[in-house]
Amino acid sequence: MNNTLKKRNNCLKKLAFTLGLLFIFSGFNQLTAASEPGEEFNPGDMILHHVVDNHTWHFFDGPYGTLYLPVILYSSDRGVEIFSSGNFYDDHHQLVAYNGYEIEHSHIVPIDEGRHILDFSITKNVASMFISVILMFLVFFSVRNGYSKNEGRAPKGIQSFFEPIILFIRDEVAKPNIGNGYEKYLPYLLTIFFFIWFNNLMGLLPGAANVTGNLAVTGTLAIFTFVITQFSGNRHYWRHIFNTPGVPWWLKIPLPIMPVVELIGVFTKPFSLTVRLFANITAGHIIILSLFSLIFIFQSIWVGPLSVAFAIFMFFLELFVALLQAFIFTILSAMYFGAAVEEHH
Repeated sequence: MNNTLKKRNNCLKKLAFTLGLLFIFSGFNQLTAASEPGEEFNPGDMILHHVVDNHTWHFFDGPYGTLYLPVILYSSDRGVEIFSSGNFYDDHHQLVAYNGYEIEHSHIVPIDEGRHILDFSITKNVASMFISVILMFLVFFSVRNGYSKNEGRAPKGIQSFFEPIILFIRDEVAKPNIGNGYEKYLPYLLTIFFFIWFNNLMGLLPGAANVTGNLAVTGTLAIFTFVITQFSGNRHYWRHIFNTPGVPWWLKIPLPIMPVVELIGVFTKPFSLTVRLFANITAGHIIILSLFSLIFIFQSIWVGPLSVAFAIFMFFLELFVALLQAFIFTILSAMYFGAAVEEHH
């Protein structure tokens, strides 16, 4: 058993070290590609370019270093239009208008302001989510097959890595915070935990998308938790909101201060889930890119090693934050579910 743990720890250390090296090389490549030759380096534009969503996926310099993603638009006069986002770029990779559309601040807008469109394009974040979902299917189908083949025996391979995590979410997150009936919430809790964790880790890879640093993604996850909580609420949950026990009657009927406060709290919970995940993940990316930017701002041999050292430290700290934020989102969701289904004492 000790040898197995030692081998697993060594593999994780090697993987983390390799990711760190790839991260450093990618950081230099992305920074040098952020400005044209002879153009003054602008750290703000570079950081914003790598944090926000985009219709292209840039990996490295060269004619084959950029993946142009499909644009899918719908308008009442033209219907459905599908074309490559590469049409918005000329030979020098400068933005140009195409077919009555242009890109402004990473959004496709019609040149004619009177036209209205619906944008269903596959952006970098959407493509990255597809990849993470496919990866999750592959991983957990493999885990399921491991249970079928190794029934009654000790888990092996990828199953031995994920089984303790699954049991931890069940025994330390779902059971204590929800109580009886936790089983029907467990699939959702496991899904959001691994979805957030996988996308947090993928966001640290070279050239990767900042999926969980996008308000639309974190907001959607928070809305799922919000909707499940409200539909799970029993009569004690709603009574606590509109007729809070232990509060003077004049704070509930003549002056409905407590019901208003409790009702506001219902909506601030998903808001806090949204902002917490978004802010922590985005802040980590901004700090790391800012540290790399110092090399090009000061252009000093003394700044380079310090910036790289701090960036490496932040990278390994972000590996921990990736797991921590997935855990926090999951345990808070479980606590909200538990409060909704809790019986009156």
